[in-house]
Amino acid sequence: MMRLPPMALVLLLWAAGLGAAAQFGKISVLFQDLRGIYAGQGEVALGLVVSVVGMVGLVFGTTAGLLVARIGPKRAIVGAMALGAAVSAVQALLPAYPVMILSRVLEGASHLAIVVVGPVLIAQLAPEERRPLAMTLWSSFFGVTYAVLALIAPGIVGWGGAPGLFLAHSGWMVAIGALLWAALPADPPAIRGRMGNVLAQHVQIYASPWLAAPAMGFCFYTFLYVACLTLLPPQTPESHRALMATGMPLVSIAVSLTLGVRLLSRMPAVRLASWGYLAALPGFVALWLFWGHGSGMVLAGFWLSAALGIVQGASFASIPELNRLPEDRARAAGAIAQLGNLGTTTGTPVLAAILAAGGPLALSAVAVLAALAGVAVIGWQARRRQARST
Repeated sequence: MMRLPPMALVLLLWAAGLGAAAQFGKISVLFQDLRGIYAGQGEVALGLVVSVVGMVGLVFGTTAGLLVARIGPKRAIVGAMALGAAVSAVQALLPAYPVMILSRVLEGASHLAIVVVGPVLIAQLAPEERRPLAMTLWSSFFGVTYAVLALIAPGIVGWGGAPGLFLAHSGWMVAIGALLWAALPADPPAIRGRMGNVLAQHVQIYASPWLAAPAMGFCFYTFLYVACLTLLPPQTPESHRALMATGMPLVSIAVSLTLGVRLLSRMPAVRLASWGYLAALPGFVALWLFWGHGSGMVLAGFWLSAALGIVQGASFASIPELNRLPEDRARAAGAIAQLGNLGTTTGTPVLAAILAAGGPLALSAVAVLAALAGVAVIGWQARRRQARST
């Protein structure tokens, strides 16, 4: 086995997360190309090429956590990286639409395993004093991937077309998967166990205030954040549109890795998640007040990104804070994947419909209610934990 320092292993796992996020990002970059390749399929069918990966997580998120607890995280993540590499190689052939959809379903399984195993192993491997930084770093993998793809993907596509980007992604998955196989410690026998009744295990997870709390708070984050990233830049005056689109994810990453990590050393992660939601409230109010004014909308968008970035990092940091056993962390991470995909899937269409029907005031009002709901759920779970502990 290749021996690496703990934080080097954390970076390697984060690199696997970048590959998982690129399973979404590569299709976003290539969407116009795919529209030409699959021109006869219609817009709904093309949208399915993007969304089916998230649908797998929405349906099977908690099940994935149970499977990881059974087979062991090393086997799960290395197998997921291999599967991801294989389907990207198939996609480079630009197959017929049914084959492309099947490959995306398989890619959804690969993606789900990576995003469940990543935080479990990072929490296990990172030194205790660096665990908040490590978990916050993991939480940044989506934003970093989209920023990197915005820089390098056009060059790759210009050189090798859509197949070039698919093959580049496949190569990344192979390389990182091989390094993980060589560097990660073997799965402890204690992690392997019986699957049991899947429905009963779902009930057990969502009935537990320790297992379910990170996911229930994270759901409102994905509901709000992904919708803001999608809806706000097109509504911003053209002079400030590019700044809004590129700046929001970068501000979120920067604040979560600096202020967020510092605050995690001073207060529990679940409390910080609540404070993050509360900090977002003035941003939503400012968004309504400055709607249509470029600089004002950008400042409001950056404020929201900063506050919600703190929620993002704190949500992942709460997994090891609330759960000591690796199998419990795997189940909590599976619940995060499931409810996170629920928020991602519903947030943009719901808030887009509200914006179209009621305008900026309705959008801001519903966003404020969603943030307050996040605070309420976190507080409710805290009271449940306290009641069960006494």
